[in-house]
Amino acid sequence: MLNVIFRLSTLATAFDILIVAIVLYYIMLMVKGTRAERMLWGIGVIVIVYFVSLRAELVTLHWMLSNFLGSVVIFIIVVFQQDIRRALVHMGRAVSPGDSIKSREALDEIASAVCLMSESKTGSLIVIEREVTLGDFLDSGVEIDAKVSSEVLRTIFNVASLMHDGAVVVRGARIFKAGVILPLTEKELEKSLGTRHRAAIGLAEETDAVIIVVSEKTGDITLAVDGELYASVKPDSLLEDLKVFFPYTGDNRKTLFTWKAKS
Repeated sequence: MLNVIFRLSTLATAFDILIVAIVLYYIMLMVKGTRAERMLWGIGVIVIVYFVSLRAELVTLHWMLSNFLGSVVIFIIVVFQQDIRRALVHMGRAVSPGDSIKSREALDEIASAVCLMSESKTGSLIVIEREVTLGDFLDSGVEIDAKVSSEVLRTIFNVASLMHDGAVVVRGARIFKAGVILPLTEKELEKSLGTRHRAAIGLAEETDAVIIVVSEKTGDITLAVDGELYASVKPDSLLEDLKVFFPYTGDNRKTLFTWKAKS
């Protein structure tokens, strides 16, 4: 009987350790490349020192670390709320896939429009919704509900259009809204980057959307994804690059990204 209890206890302990290891592994994956990564390593060191001070009976040090660790959770939530939100978005994307664009034709039309606007230096800002619904970010703008086409997109961003200064939001295979005002990032960006770029990265920090920017000064194409800007996207590779983020459009091939991230 004691042997059975011991075995069950050992299995439970091993299972417990396995779960904790998996949780820690995924936490590290989620914060990798974010500001919170170094913070977590620092907290890990503090936790080790905490247990050492407990074992060594270093009363003052143990008391100080106990008070610090008691408030560190609130500190992390306040300071790294954007990183936490982005990590939760990724978790939700894996658990509950949403109405991401699945039409190869729609991506073709978007890429075609962007390439033509890049050639003519027509400033534009196109938001392609993925699994996370944009919700409150769509309070502004005009509802369009039109099939995605190169002609419609280029008409919207024509300087004579009243909606050319805002963003176009693509949901599924439809142009959902135009003239949408997006939140601006608080990051320090290069002075050469304008309001469209700030708006693109501002939304990319809050959602999992893929945002395409065409500069009206240079015609350069930039992508904003997961809080980062990827500049100098080549027109002839844009469609293949977009397929990476929308693998259900009939081609799952991964392209070799040669973009340069700007911050």
